[in-house]
Amino acid sequence: MGDLFYFLLAGTSFCLFMSLKTLFTPNQVRGRIVSFENFLFLGMIYFTVLVGFGMIYLLLGLYAEPVLADPHAASKQFIHQAESSIYFSAMTLFSVGPGDVVPLGAGRWIAILEALIGYTIPAAFVAKAVMDWEK
Repeated sequence: MGDLFYFLLAGTSFCLFMSLKTLFTPNQVRGRIVSFENFLFLGMIYFTVLVGFGMIYLLLGLYAEPVLADPHAASKQFIHQAESSIYFSAMTLFSVGPGDVVPLGAGRWIAILEALIGYTIPAAFVAKAVMDWEK
């Protein structure tokens, strides 16, 4: 594994951390609880987490041990691995997943963390919006 792998993994982890940190900092968007700005804020957090974890699955699969088993990906081309990583990330973040792509090894623990984050984002967002609204 080269320095590029560690750089990309650290950069992706940092972006994920900073995105999730915004849920626990005071909101700059004021006004109603239900607003287009709040909807975009929540959407960007979900997007960042989805792509961030997809990048982690992809990087580990390319440079370390395989963390996803995808029987439908006939070839091991980069685009197919990237597609499977993003797909698995979305299925894990938004649901329990259909089971066609399964995590392996360390990917299981990463998937648990992503699922936990996926379940807590809405609750954290609602709690933050209510606390900001009451101020």
